[in-house]
Order: sequence, then structure tokens, then C-alpha cells
Amino acid sequence: MIKKILFITIFMGSVSIALSGQADSDSSPCIACEQLKELSLPDLTILEAKETAEGHCRVLGRISKEINFELLLPKSWNHRFLMGGGGGFVGTITNQFRYCVDAGFATVGTDTGHEGPVHLASWALNNMERELNFGRLAVHRTATISKAIIKVYYFSDPIYSYFLGASRGGGQAMVEAQFYPEDFDGIVAFAPAISWPEFGAKFVQNIQKIYPDSKDLNHPVITLDNLKLLQQYVLQQCDGLDGIEDSIINDPEACKFDFSVLPLCRDNKANSNCFTVQQLAAIRTIYSPLISQKDTIYPGFPLGGENELEGWRLWITGSDTTRKIQCLQYYFGTEIFKYFVFNDPDWDYTKYDFSDYFKETKYASSFLDATQTDYSEFKKRGGKLILVHGWSDPALSAYATINHYKALEQRDEDLRSYVRLFLLPGVLHYEGGPGPDKADWIKFITDWVEKDEAPERVVVSKITDKQIVMTRPVYPFPKKAGYDGTGNPNHESSFLLIKDQ
Repeated sequence: MIKKILFITIFMGSVSIALSGQADSDSSPCIACEQLKELSLPDLTILEAKETAEGHCRVLGRISKEINFELLLPKSWNHRFLMGGGGGFVGTITNQFRYCVDAGFATVGTDTGHEGPVHLASWALNNMERELNFGRLAVHRTATISKAIIKVYYFSDPIYSYFLGASRGGGQAMVEAQFYPEDFDGIVAFAPAISWPEFGAKFVQNIQKIYPDSKDLNHPVITLDNLKLLQQYVLQQCDGLDGIEDSIINDPEACKFDFSVLPLCRDNKANSNCFTVQQLAAIRTIYSPLISQKDTIYPGFPLGGENELEGWRLWITGSDTTRKIQCLQYYFGTEIFKYFVFNDPDWDYTKYDFSDYFKETKYASSFLDATQTDYSEFKKRGGKLILVHGWSDPALSAYATINHYKALEQRDEDLRSYVRLFLLPGVLHYEGGPGPDKADWIKFITDWVEKDEAPERVVVSKITDKQIVMTRPVYPFPKKAGYDGTGNPNHESSFLLIKDQ
């Protein structure tokens, strides 16, 4: 029965889009959910196909040996396919947009071919298949298989396919746009992790200064008192440059921070009101780019987020000792080099000098990175890409995304017709921080793809206790918003476009 259905679906697939024309009318399933267990496709095992209490179809499957995925098929389908990315090293099935099935989207997520905590990568040790699945293949294969299942279930291909991801998921988004441009029509990449050995090396440089003794990870050089004092001085110099003091640095690039104002501890003895020479050196390292043999490996981190709960305290300094996981840069930096670069669980970060970085990381970069600047095939297909990055991101520097965008712009003067970059002031790693971080990016990307309505102005909101407490506009880079000087600083109407290029 399934073979017959598959034949009919393939035959009719090319005309289904022409007949539908747009994704306005919904479709119902053409077979029972349970029948998908009979589906026979190369390298695919359907582990489970059951109808949910809401009447949707939930499919659990496995591609090849261990790429697991969850596909949700709505009882009333809007002809759209939506895939969400994973975070960190992934390791569990992540179908982050599963709630969108109620709105008619077919949604899917994958574990990228391995199991494990998001901050550990021992699963990659001497295992090229897992490395390639994680770095380059699992999302593409999951998308392809999902579309095939959709075609059987509804007798129709998706008319529109979308991918949204943050951090690692943002990197997955970039891989798709660069290497598999036929997979998705619209892509949103938040804080994209596009150069793993590069940011891993920057993490290692930071922790060499913050944890100089690998046997003592409970006493970082930079303390909580340091972070409180540092953020105080940063805000004093940078916060009011946009005409309003709100603990949000609107444009970190516009602030030329004077490090000489930071008080030096007398006799270099640490206390809560000053910085030691060692502490200042560590702080300068974080803000500065990592350079080897006169080549920049990774940019420094922008000013902002130093004393935020999910800012430096969690990601960079590990100064908040109440946490089970104290310093995420320590974990990701060392895990990348142990299991992707050197294949050595005993690798010692304190002894690494970066002198042979480019040679040593060439293999890992070949399957982990998404730094290509040729998006011509994606453009040719009519694809649209939205990049989003928080200015105060302590995990992945906003400068890395800005540099990638500028490289794309140098290659293609028409870039803004299909790629837009939005920078969110005061926002940490894709969310959190004092700045507003919420917007309906699904609507923005679908409007751009389906209606050719490019996002020219996006209103982002800050939500506290389910209430909107602040709204601000953001414009495509390099445009910026600025306070009008008189209006309510918590309302987007009080901010105007101040830079238009």
C-alpha cells in the first residue's frame, strides 16, 4: 500500500504546488498516521508513528545508524515545513517549534546523530561519522527525509520550507544556506556559531587568563566584585551616548572605553573596590581579538553584559559559584580542542600557544565551519536569510557575525535583497539581558519569502512576568535607532532612525 502511495505522490508532487499556488488553503492527511510505520525509504527506520491527543501525527525516526528525529504533522496542514536548530553540542532531539504544529506547520528536530549533554563532546572522539553528522549532514538529511514523509502523508510537497535556529542552531542555519540552498526558502539565524575552532580558541585564550591553574576551577581570577565594578564603569562611559541612561548600550562600537579609569589595587592586593594587574589583564583579553602570526582568529567581545546573570558570570568568568556549570566558555573551548581538533581527552589548555592554530584546526574547520561567502545558489532560488545577534552576547561575539555580513556585502552589492542583519542592544546570547529580545521572526521571514515584504523595521519587546515592559525598533545593519529625547523611553515610538546607509 505504501509503495503505491509513494508512486502516486511522486507523480503528483510536481503539480500539487502549481494547483495550490500559495499556502492559504489547508490540507488534511491522505493516510492514517500509523500507516507511516510501513514506509520504506533508504536508510530510514520509522520507530513510532502515533496520533496525538490533539489529532496530529507524531513520527519518531532514525536515519542511518543514529540520527534521530521527531516530526510532527498537523491534522490541518498549511503547506509549510518548519525546522528548528539545536544548541551547544545538541545530543537530544530538539524540535523547538513543536508548538507551531497547532498553527498548521509540519515541524521537525534532530539530535544530530549522538546522545549527550549539550556542553560535552566526548561522543566525537575518533568518530568521523558522528563529527560529520553533527557538523554538516544531520540537519540536511533530516530535512530531506521529513519532506519525503510529508509528501506521503499529504500527497503534496511543502510549498514553503523554513529553518530557525540559535547558537549552534544558528550555525546549522548558515550551513544550510551555504551548502544545501535547496533545503529551505527562508532562514533565521540567531547568534550563529559559524566558526567552531575560531571561537573555541578565543574561549581557550580567555580561560587561560581566568583559570591559569587547570586544577583549580573554583577560584577564577575575575570575581563577582570585579564584574559589578567593571559594569559600573562601562555604563558610566557608554550608557548615555544614545541620549538615555537605561543600562543598555545602544552601540558598543561608538564607545571608546578608557581602561585607565579602572582603579588599580594598592600593592596589587585584591579587594572589592579595585582590580589587580592580573584581573585587568584578563579583562583586556576578553575585549581584545585573538591574534596569531599577525592574523586575527576571532574578534574580542563588545562592551556590555559584564555583570548580567546570564552574561559574563555564566559564560566567560564563571564567577557565580552557586551554579552547577560555572563557566561555559571553559567547557566549550576545551571540548572543541579535545575532541574535534586533537582527539585527545587529556589535552591541556594551559599549554596551548596558538602558534600552529591554522594548521592544527584545518580538519575540524572543514566540517564544522559555515564561513563561506558565496550565497549565489541560495539567492538564485529566491532564498531569504535573516541574521540576528545580541550586542551583549557573552557566548559568541557580535563582531563575528558583523564581520561575516561585511564579507558577504563585499562579494555581493545586492546582498540586502536577500540577507538582513539585525543587532539587538543590551541582549545576551540570543535572549536575556536588559534589552528587548522578543519578536515574531517566523512572521518576518514568511512575509519576506511569501509576500516579498522585506523586514525594514522590527519592533522587539522585553517581556517580564508575561507583560511587555519595553519595546524598541531595530533596523537592518548598519542602520540604527536612537532616542528622540522626549518620549517614553520604554516605547518604540520614542526611537527614530539615526543612521541610514
